[in-house]
Amino acid sequence: MAGYADEPVPEGIDLAKEIRRLAGEKRAVIMAHYYVDGSVQDVADFVGDSLALAQQASRTEADIIVLCGVHFMGETASILCPGKKVLVPDLNATCSLAESCPADEFARFVAAHPGHTVVSYVNTTAATKAVTDVVVTSSNARQIVESLPADAPIVFGPDQNLGAYINAVTGRNMVLWPGACHVHARFSVEKIVALKQKHPAAKVLVHPECKGPVVRLADKVGSTAALLKYAISDTATEFIVATESGILHEMQRQAPAKTFIPAPPDDSACGCNECEYMKLVTLRKLYLCLRHEWPVVSVDADTAARAIRPIERMLDISKRLGL
Repeated sequence: MAGYADEPVPEGIDLAKEIRRLAGEKRAVIMAHYYVDGSVQDVADFVGDSLALAQQASRTEADIIVLCGVHFMGETASILCPGKKVLVPDLNATCSLAESCPADEFARFVAAHPGHTVVSYVNTTAATKAVTDVVVTSSNARQIVESLPADAPIVFGPDQNLGAYINAVTGRNMVLWPGACHVHARFSVEKIVALKQKHPAAKVLVHPECKGPVVRLADKVGSTAALLKYAISDTATEFIVATESGILHEMQRQAPAKTFIPAPPDDSACGCNECEYMKLVTLRKLYLCLRHEWPVVSVDADTAARAIRPIERMLDISKRLGL
């Protein structure tokens, strides 16, 4: 099948209802990241951050996993579930951070630092994970780095902003690969300060992929899951949110009486900051993906065999630490 970009869907169809029918018929589980469109989150069986999606994929009994997120997430699910069919609604949904760290270049970088433990952020391709000792997510990066021997030299890639934050809070001196997320890297200190002046009671929530000056404005720094938990439980009623704006859908769903304000990027007058790759995942594409059981994400056996070790090490450490 060449593709279904122009394939029409039946007129008047209730896409959400039909997606749920197909999922039941095909024994498929739909997993969605917090950053995809809210309508996709609403039809998913499970919504979570990268760590939660990996944990859920590792224990699902479904025959088919539909990963509504970006491509590396589908690869991770495929590596963890070699006997299952893993689908993604759009193969063009890549990740700027993963693309900033080509496996061959990262392998040369690692080779130039012999004796270092290689810690890679989950936002990497399977081939990059294959030259890694342990994978981390923004939910567990600090704890996993802290679990390593205090004198262990570490290479951390590919997010230099997350790596710098982990260095700051742990006192480590990890060698950082110079990569960044195009969404988180463009939040503006000046615009957040201006928003804070308009909303003085609002608390500022910041993802650690943001640059240091933005992180230093935060009342809470954390992964999407951590920011969500904080927003729901904290007594504040207004929050300025410096991460991909898709998370606001779940924040508003779980705390409808509170106000969530998306922090704007420094290169746009809009009041939001979206990942265009995450937003490629739509209800229509999810429906067609389930209907045709395509596109399939697969990882070659050799790469998968090398990549699964650091992923399983992450899951093992997370379980041991109760994360």
